[in-house]
Amino acid sequence: MEKNQQLTLRIETLGTEGEGISHVDGYTLFLKDAAPGDLVQAVVTKVGKTYGYARVLDILEPSADRISPCCPLAKRCGGCTLQHIAPAAEDRFKEQRVRDCLHRIGGFSEELLDAVMEPIIGIREDELWHYRNKAQFPVGARNDDAGQDAGMPEIGFYAARSHEIIDLNHCYIQCEEHEDIIRILRSYMQAYRIQGYDEQSGKGLIRHLMIRKGFRSGEIGICLVLNRDADHLTLPHGKELVDMLRGTFPQITSICLNANPKKTNVIFGEGLRVLYGEDYITDMIGDLTFRISPLSFFQVNPRQMVRLYQTALEFAGLTGQETVWDLYCGIGTISLFLARSAAHVYGVEIVPEAIRNARLNAEENHILNADFSVGAAEDVAPELPKPDVIVVDPPRKGCDAKLLDTILDYQPERIVYVSCDPATLARDLKILAAGGYDIRRVRPCNMFPRGGHIECVTLLQRMSNTREQSFRNIK
Repeated sequence: MEKNQQLTLRIETLGTEGEGISHVDGYTLFLKDAAPGDLVQAVVTKVGKTYGYARVLDILEPSADRISPCCPLAKRCGGCTLQHIAPAAEDRFKEQRVRDCLHRIGGFSEELLDAVMEPIIGIREDELWHYRNKAQFPVGARNDDAGQDAGMPEIGFYAARSHEIIDLNHCYIQCEEHEDIIRILRSYMQAYRIQGYDEQSGKGLIRHLMIRKGFRSGEIGICLVLNRDADHLTLPHGKELVDMLRGTFPQITSICLNANPKKTNVIFGEGLRVLYGEDYITDMIGDLTFRISPLSFFQVNPRQMVRLYQTALEFAGLTGQETVWDLYCGIGTISLFLARSAAHVYGVEIVPEAIRNARLNAEENHILNADFSVGAAEDVAPELPKPDVIVVDPPRKGCDAKLLDTILDYQPERIVYVSCDPATLARDLKILAAGGYDIRRVRPCNMFPRGGHIECVTLLQRMSNTREQSFRNIK
């Protein structure tokens, strides 16, 4: 395989980021904007030892599942990678990806997967667009080659596999208020000559704009990430920006500044200062109210989040007598969802700000049988009562190896694993299965319509016999 080589390829399946996958003599190629079933003319753009990347030049035979993207920036943007695929097909491909990972990486038999896989919690047509309650826009400045526009603010999303900012005004999956908020920030930066951040030089003040909306409460929170340290976290003409934003959106209840002076790809730094209102917004899940700070994790699709958590609650099988651990608990969303059906819930999270929110959320909702601890779960576990059920909702990298050892040491009756990455889910389930657990139920959830990622809930049951017997689930 050589760079710039042209090939005729049949697209076989989708990758983890929604890219098409094809094979040539065992060599894997990834192609953006390709749909399974497409026959394409492509050119190789990057070559590695075992896989490479190619660009679609022409679609010779379109897949039956191919549609026209509604967004004119869909091909360049790194956000919506599946706008060219019909929603029903998107559900089908994501469901299959979970199954493929469990079989290929986890080693679970097709017979077992036939028995435990349940239909995906799929996309509803009326919830396909403007479903996200959180957006993070990089803020930069046009380079010197832009002529008279040099230095003008760029606010948008990164192009696929790059840090080139695609300047935008409208996004089809973000909350609808984002368009005017971006417009106001541009006007403010131009009026007061505020520079966007330049990654190469490390200069410029504003690095990111984060917008968060409570879909039930209507509240809007904004956080600007500044290229300053925590001791100098000020924004020139900050009052004027507050007035501009609040003049259009009186429902803005929180405007915060975050300090991140480091040359890093990590968006947020450690310092946080309130510019207006509170350091949180509120929103509801069912009849529960939650405080959500800028640095706290909260699922981005509130409608699908309720369905996901209801599935987790169903899988937990609580009778009111159980002690539950909720590991990677964040601001306590799952913990408080479970608490009314359990004897006691113990949430553990390594982010102090999230635990502060979790405790306030328990108090706000008058839930007395939920306690929260800051720290790594494997360190906090010895201080907690023995669990009957453990719920984990880790980041995309999956569970820490020490945490899996801790779970197996305590041998809970049931484990409910909420995952946002099928590959790390499969890896971790293989370890738990070898440690004495049977997989009983697996249900994917399309939390991110038009994007490549997929959420999943899995129920594991402790076996009554020896740990070695769990290998019967391995192919």
